[in-house]
Amino acid sequence: MDSVVIALSSREEPFAATQVKSVQDGRAGGRLNTGMTDTTTPPSPPPFRLKFLPLLVTAALGYAVPEAGAYLAVFIIRTFHIPITPGGNVEWLYAQHAGQTLVALAVILVMKTWFVKADYGLHWPRGKTCIRDAVLWGTAFGVIMTVVDYFPQLLSGGKPDIGFPLTPVNIFGWTLFEGVYVGPTEEIPFRALLVTYLATTMPGKLRIARFEMDWAGIFVAIIFALLHATSFSTENWPQALGQQVYAFALGVLYAYWLEKSKSVVAPVIGHNVSDVVEYLILFAWLALLGH
Repeated sequence: MDSVVIALSSREEPFAATQVKSVQDGRAGGRLNTGMTDTTTPPSPPPFRLKFLPLLVTAALGYAVPEAGAYLAVFIIRTFHIPITPGGNVEWLYAQHAGQTLVALAVILVMKTWFVKADYGLHWPRGKTCIRDAVLWGTAFGVIMTVVDYFPQLLSGGKPDIGFPLTPVNIFGWTLFEGVYVGPTEEIPFRALLVTYLATTMPGKLRIARFEMDWAGIFVAIIFALLHATSFSTENWPQALGQQVYAFALGVLYAYWLEKSKSVVAPVIGHNVSDVVEYLILFAWLALLGH
C-alpha cells in the first residue's frame, strides 16, 4: 500500500470484578471462622454515543499531523541544505514520515500531560501480543494488495511499473522503508494517537456476534483510507477503489490489535509486513521478467 505523502497508522479498559476475601483464624467451638467472599457485578461499558467534537478533533489531527510533519521536514531540509526534493521519492518519504512521527509524539505528550491522560500504547504488549496475527494477516494482505494494485499487469503478463529504477540502492532503500520504517512512523500518529484519543473521548463498542472492538478504530480507519484517496487521480478507478477497501480493512485490523494488546507493537509489525511483502513480490516479479 502506498504510504501517505504530503508533498508541499484513557482508552476504555475492561471492567474487572472486585473480589474481597477475608479469612479470619479463630477458635469457636473448635471450628475455623472463614469470612464470606464478596463479589460485585462489573458495571456495563458505557453505550456508544456519537460525539461531534472528538470526531472533529480526530479528523483535524489526521490531516494536520502529516501536514505539519511535511512542513517540519521541509524546514530541516532547507536549514541544513539536505539534497532532498519533496515528492514521491523515498528520500522525501523518510524525511516526511520522521517529521509526522515527531509531531505525533509531541501531541501525545501534550495530550497525556494536560488533556487526555490515557495509555497510548508506546510500550511492549501487556498480556496478549497479537504479533502472530499481525505477521499472518500482514502477509495475506501483502498478497491481496499486490493483486489489487497490479491486476491489469497480472492479466496481461505485462511489467509492473514500480515508479523507480530497480537498482541495488533503490531496492535497499524501499525495502528498509516498507519493512522497518513505515510501521512506527504511521502507526504512532494514526493508531497510538488518534485511536487512543477518540476511544477515550468517545467510548463505545461495535459488537457483531462474538467480535467486539472500539468504534474509535472504525472511524480512524475511515480517515486512514481517505488519506489514500489521492490514488483516484493517478490510478484507474477499480484499483483506486480496491486500495480504499484494503486501506480501511487494514486500519480496522491495526486498531483491533492496538486495543487487544494495549500496545502499538502489533500494528507496527502488521503494517511493515503487509507493505514489505508487496514490494518483495514486485522485486521478484521484475527479476523473473529480466528487469
